[in-house]
Amino acid sequence: MKTSDFDFDLPPELIAQFPTQERSQSRLLHLNGVSGALADGRFCDLTQLLKPGDLLVFNDTRVIKARLFGVKDSGGKLEVLIERVLDEHHALAQIRASHAPKLDSGLLLAGVIAATVEERQGELYRLHFAGETPLLELLEQYGSLPLPPYITHAPEALDESRYQTVYARQPGAVAAPTAGLHFDPAMLESLEKMGVKIAYVTLHVGAGTFQPVRVENIAEHHMHSEWYTVPQRTVDLIRQARTAGGRVMAVGTTSLRALESAAASGELEAGSSETNIFIFPGYRFRVVERLLTNFHLPKSTLLMLVSAFGGMENIRCAYRHAVEQRYRFFSYGDAMLIERKE
Repeated sequence: MKTSDFDFDLPPELIAQFPTQERSQSRLLHLNGVSGALADGRFCDLTQLLKPGDLLVFNDTRVIKARLFGVKDSGGKLEVLIERVLDEHHALAQIRASHAPKLDSGLLLAGVIAATVEERQGELYRLHFAGETPLLELLEQYGSLPLPPYITHAPEALDESRYQTVYARQPGAVAAPTAGLHFDPAMLESLEKMGVKIAYVTLHVGAGTFQPVRVENIAEHHMHSEWYTVPQRTVDLIRQARTAGGRVMAVGTTSLRALESAAASGELEAGSSETNIFIFPGYRFRVVERLLTNFHLPKSTLLMLVSAFGGMENIRCAYRHAVEQRYRFFSYGDAMLIERKE
């Protein structure tokens, strides 16, 4: 299977640069993976597509202010994007500079944060942050929100709230689980009142989620690794929903990847681990029947994932339809509800 099989033409003006005025004002494209039928709607229509006993699984990760600017010991300017916080004083990070920093060299970030380059791990650097203040506190005070590369404006006050789900509580992501951005407290309350159950997983989204696949044979692609946890309560709720005839819906590809990773043995199990699961057509899904997601980048692993879930030709048709109907794409864009193909 070739990466070019997952390419499509997207007019640049369809890339959403700002969120809708209200979270639930987005549009919703509904794809039946079995029949291939498409239906245009509004995100607020989602309540009509759910029934009592259905279960929604959300990713409760919280986006951290992972971008820092500073200088090397030599005086050269650089940009640091924290990829993963390892502990209170260490992190893995991407570093953009005219010349790669040397090992054991010092960095001064945001004019006040001292860090040392300890080692290189592939494209990432392991950094040590000096002082007693925990790294997450330093980032919250001095860092900036790491908006996706296709959003062209600098982070604004609006982004501080809207590039974050209303239920975000576990800090560690450098990109938002964007399918969840459409939910507001009123919709969550409505869902619970109608008998729809809600569960959570955590997957700290890495910056690699925006990277295109650079090999033509997708089997040669190596996924970035991310940390996830699936609580026992979520496992129990999924089993209960299935027993009662309810449908399980992953809110976002990150929720789906966490659940599928936790079911790699064939049985869904609670726990925490690293995952570099790569889902593309031919994959056999074990946990969910429905997927709520946004529209994804051409040639991306996420487009491959939704093609596996909804069927390649179905997704091609759905994306052509979305472009023709002027849906808004990517993180701040519209949503898509996909019923699994089989």
